[in-house]
Amino acid sequence: MNTVQQGARRAGHAPAPRARVVIAKPGLDGHDRGAKVIARALRDAGYEVIYTGLHQTPEQIVATVIAEDAPLLGLSVLSGAHLTIVEKVIQLLAEEDAGDVRLLVGGIIPDADVTALEALGVHAVFTPGAGIGGIVETVDRLLATTDTTATTETPDTPEPALEQAC
Repeated sequence: MNTVQQGARRAGHAPAPRARVVIAKPGLDGHDRGAKVIARALRDAGYEVIYTGLHQTPEQIVATVIAEDAPLLGLSVLSGAHLTIVEKVIQLLAEEDAGDVRLLVGGIIPDADVTALEALGVHAVFTPGAGIGGIVETVDRLLATTDTTATTETPDTPEPALEQAC
């Protein structure tokens, strides 16, 4: 558990989640240890993580992203179908007017396919040996401009008085 969470719990309240992140395992790949490790690391970093579980179709993944209003999607692909799956997910996100969702891909990705994924619109690709801290930092950077918990306050404008309850 990180220090921020420990301090907040001692103070009697948990910090507000920084943003929702969907982590998904598309296709027939049945190995999800890496996806779960990343999901936990992001949760520990303060993100609200929605893990879809195994064997998700691109349609199911995009439906989850839309339902959860998540600004970031992480796909874990070990099956070799990453180009086909990512292309379909990006197409479906665009059809749902969610083309601004940040997309990360992790897994067994040949070096030659990293460039192809980036050309499709993937924001970052992580292969075996990628450090968890670096992944969290990338998510922080990508979501810095889409912080869903930030509020805009105008200190010169008083808030309206609340009505008394009956």
